[in-house]
Amino acid sequence: MVESSTAKQLQDNKVDDNNSKMPLKRVLAYASTDTAGNLLYCTLTSFIMYFYTDVFGISIAATGTILLVARIFDALDAPIWGLIIDHTNTKWGKNRPYWLWLAIPFGVIFFLTFLAPDLSASAKVIYALVTYILMGIVYTGIATPITAILPNLTNNSNERVRLNSWRSNGGMIGYLITASFTLPLVAFFGNGNDKLGFQVTVAIYAVIGIALMLFAFSGTREINTKSIKSIPIRQSFRAVKGNWPWITLVLAFIFYWLGNTSRTSTLIYYSQYNLDHKSLASILNGLVVFQMISITIIPFIVKRFLKTHTQILGFVIAAIGQIIIAFAGASTSMIILGWVIASLGTGIAVTLPFAMLSDTVDYGEWKTGIRASGFLTAIGSSFCIKIGAGLGSFIPSIIMDKAGYVANATQTASSLAAIKFCFTWLPAIFFIVGAIIMMNYKKYEKNEERVRDELLLKR
Repeated sequence: MVESSTAKQLQDNKVDDNNSKMPLKRVLAYASTDTAGNLLYCTLTSFIMYFYTDVFGISIAATGTILLVARIFDALDAPIWGLIIDHTNTKWGKNRPYWLWLAIPFGVIFFLTFLAPDLSASAKVIYALVTYILMGIVYTGIATPITAILPNLTNNSNERVRLNSWRSNGGMIGYLITASFTLPLVAFFGNGNDKLGFQVTVAIYAVIGIALMLFAFSGTREINTKSIKSIPIRQSFRAVKGNWPWITLVLAFIFYWLGNTSRTSTLIYYSQYNLDHKSLASILNGLVVFQMISITIIPFIVKRFLKTHTQILGFVIAAIGQIIIAFAGASTSMIILGWVIASLGTGIAVTLPFAMLSDTVDYGEWKTGIRASGFLTAIGSSFCIKIGAGLGSFIPSIIMDKAGYVANATQTASSLAAIKFCFTWLPAIFFIVGAIIMMNYKKYEKNEERVRDELLLKR
């Protein structure tokens, strides 16, 4: 049994060393990780603020506090998960086991987060805070291996981009489902009772998410894990020292998630209160499918242009789309146009960093001799997503609270202006800042080929 396993590992390594394309089953299995992750976590980030304020009955000020406190916990659990993964050694690899071990907890806690039990006002806040924090912790345990495993799936940089594009398209399917169908399903199953509607809808999502994570576990394989030794915790932190490409990418990615979450979390408020057209939120969310166009063509773009320039282009297109919406007024056609353009930009901006993180792991190993893929990708992916997504909801909640927002009521002029700002201009500002930060990455990208060649010789 051991000899058979070893022979298979050697064959996997041989296939990868020959730069062959990954088998379709493994590509689909890897893509399903993000389908499950987005289906559940994007439901959380897109609707939790609205669910807390307009369904569960928590004030917007308390909601903002919940989101802020949860982000503090996220600042701690992301590097911890990275360290845990770097010290994991099983017959299944370093990353895959967590998709098996955490699949069911992921679905169960997701359901509990939207359960909305009948409690006192203070108990509601405590329940929401605890379940939201637990959801964040488990999601990090699921999401960190998704990015951390990429350097161990193949050594071929082009295949990493290809795998990441498939993964991002898989994620888009998950996001498209929740974005397009959550509110209609809530209305259908709830029949006027949004609390019940959310419970049934998220239960369905939870079952699908669990099944997809189990498929991801069974269908992927890790290579070269036998040669990767566990490293001391202190060395994991040392892997950050001097890794300026990684630091640049982390900062830019945080601003992407700040921008994207602020637009998606306030979309339903803008549609319901500013446009008096609540169903438009589902229509616009469905149009995020246009992200799949830009995601699909990324491998072709990066063959002609630097990844740095491609990422900046994504940020700029996203900002332009948001600005178009800001000037669209009540014109549905112009709002749709701006939303589609922004979606094309965000498709690029959300996809490339995951592949580029693998390159920064290589750079860190080349620079310091330490390959802390779990630690670096945990902060570079899960930490960025959760900090950006959390603050991307928290900041609008504070702005709206200060402007006098009241749930399920006629909004004042100042409240409507705050909702519009949070939905249009705030994301554009975040995207522009992200583009400016990415300008610092260019000088490091030019050295990537030399870094990879020297690492391969060393190995």
